[in-house]
Amino acid sequence: MLRIKKLDIFILKSFCWLFAGTFFICLFIFMMQFLWRYVDEMVGKGLEMSVLAQFFFYSALTLVPVSLPLAILLAALITFGNFGERFELLAMKAAGISLIKIMRPLIIFILFVCGVSFYFQNVIGPKAQTKLWTLLISMRQKSPELDIPEGVFYDEIDGYNLYVKKKDRETGMLYDVLIYNFEKGFENAQIIKSDSGRLEMTADKQHLYLHLYSGEQFENLKSQNTRQKNVPYRRETFREKHAIIEFDSDFNMADEGIMSGQSKSKDMAKLQADIDSMSVRNDSIGRSYYKEAMSGTYSVTSSLTKADTTKIEEANLAYFNVDSLYDVQTLAEKEQIIKTAVNRAESSASDWNFKSLNISMTDTNLRSHMTAWHEKLTLSLACLIFFFIGAPLGGIIRKGGLGMPVVVSVIIFIIYYIINNTGFKMARDGKWIVWMGMWTSTAVLAPLGAFLTYKSNNDSVVLNADAYISWLKKIIGIRSVRHLFRKEVIIHDPDYDRLPGDLQALSEDCRRYMEQKKLKRAPNYFKLWMTDSQDEEVEHIHARLEQLVEEMSNTKSIALLTVLNNYPIIPTRAHTRPFRNYWLNLACGILFPVGLFLYFRIWSFRLRLQKDLERIIKTNQDVLTVIERDRNINNI
Repeated sequence: MLRIKKLDIFILKSFCWLFAGTFFICLFIFMMQFLWRYVDEMVGKGLEMSVLAQFFFYSALTLVPVSLPLAILLAALITFGNFGERFELLAMKAAGISLIKIMRPLIIFILFVCGVSFYFQNVIGPKAQTKLWTLLISMRQKSPELDIPEGVFYDEIDGYNLYVKKKDRETGMLYDVLIYNFEKGFENAQIIKSDSGRLEMTADKQHLYLHLYSGEQFENLKSQNTRQKNVPYRRETFREKHAIIEFDSDFNMADEGIMSGQSKSKDMAKLQADIDSMSVRNDSIGRSYYKEAMSGTYSVTSSLTKADTTKIEEANLAYFNVDSLYDVQTLAEKEQIIKTAVNRAESSASDWNFKSLNISMTDTNLRSHMTAWHEKLTLSLACLIFFFIGAPLGGIIRKGGLGMPVVVSVIIFIIYYIINNTGFKMARDGKWIVWMGMWTSTAVLAPLGAFLTYKSNNDSVVLNADAYISWLKKIIGIRSVRHLFRKEVIIHDPDYDRLPGDLQALSEDCRRYMEQKKLKRAPNYFKLWMTDSQDEEVEHIHARLEQLVEEMSNTKSIALLTVLNNYPIIPTRAHTRPFRNYWLNLACGILFPVGLFLYFRIWSFRLRLQKDLERIIKTNQDVLTVIERDRNINNI
């Protein structure tokens, strides 16, 4: 029997509340981005609230699949960051619950969200896309709301250009009106200038009623000609003039059939059927074009009579000098031959340009359908991948709230968007295989999610800055400095009777090691890479040094602690081969540029080891002096 544990309910409740909030935030952000792209289609057109409500509703439905991955990533980061910050994740792991078991209820929930995302893309999305783009086309076709500004030309009325110097908004009167009427063409424009006027909308909202007072009208009497210097025109002076201008201000919904051929308005079954039919059609057209080319354009006998064709087939053109045949022709015959060749070439070029355009349009439409088919799967799968990135990353970062998680999630989503958009464009333009371009983002981010889940499950310090800084210092050669302080509680005091002998023995070992290894000399390049032995002696010296420092750090003498801080921290393997594996070291030596760089690095660390050993000997002597002085003071 399936039992839901209280811990699973707690994890689901913590995640779902955050997921609901982040989802609506992400949806609002994407809607604002979508709105800014098409704000010019809506501003100044007097659209009703019902039309705007439809626009926002359908745009929200189409943006749900895009908002889900980012919302899941952000919610997972915040949830597991809160668990880590409040030590709840530590308590769960201390109880023997692994990260995978903690994530198990959320994995089931995210799989359900993936199904919802796929349902939105495959069922609701095509219908919403059809409604949305039909609405956008209708909004583009709607005439703008009539609002003539002052001091500038207004050209939103088709065929007219109006200029008003001053406008009285209370009475609706226009003053110093200048009108250009281009309905009969630019060369036959009617120009009207009046002192005042008024524009009114008719009751059916299909026309504008224009009233003009005290003005003049100019109009050409016939079409202008570039060779004519004087063009007669008609001039009319009026005290009052009225005109009707066609201006449809109603919102007319376009037919949804205009979106029937678009890939965005189809589900996967319809897309697959259209992909198959377009592939067969493209192949058949290509084969027919090939047969036509081989039998027509590229055939020598394509434009000859049957008798000429028979003669050419019986003859072998390889035995004829074509240039000499052309040279013996008359000038008129040569001109005719060249004209015929040029005409045939231009006709063939025009024909093949049209055929190429036809093939490219069909191929572009085919690729758009294929990318839409793959996008429904990749976008649904992105929800699961983003969860496996966000949840372990939140457990590693251990920072909740809207600070660090938002920054990390935005960076990851930007990387995903760049990769996904690049792959989509490559697939759409035919530069990559369609499935390769559409699945590139999944192929890049899925291993990242698996890596982060594995590291977080094993409590790795993959994002611990101190670990990377320590590794970088080790590569560069920067060492830490000792910082020993007086301890408040000391259990065992140093054995001051034994320490002088141990320190002198350590100094002797350092001197003997320096004499044997000749650290100041450059090492033999070939012997360095081919010898498979480890320098255990310096590791033994380092271990003895750290043991003595640890014992002497229990002292109550401030002077001794100060001297102990002068001991160096010895990197025991920096002066030897970089790898423990013999064959890796040999490969570095064979790759001369790499081997040469490592060779000089090893030599520099050998010189530094020489200085460290000399410093140990000197510090040992200083420690003996301090111990002897403290003994004398205590005896007195």
